[in-house]
Amino acid sequence: MRLTVFWQRMADYFGEAYADSFARDHVMSELGGRTVHEALAAGWNAKDVWRGVCAAMDVPADQR
Repeated sequence: MRLTVFWQRMADYFGEAYADSFARDHVMSELGGRTVHEALAAGWNAKDVWRGVCAAMDVPADQR
């Protein structure tokens, strides 16, 4: 998954204004105790990060 697709999905689910704030502040066990930004900076694949977000936030299947 390209980062542009990842960020679009984040914006679609959380809203444009909240997606980046969530990505900076919300620590998830699904991402090894990291935030989205930390996981991406650590080299995680965007698709794996998105899967972690979906699992942590119970994103409905039709929005995954």
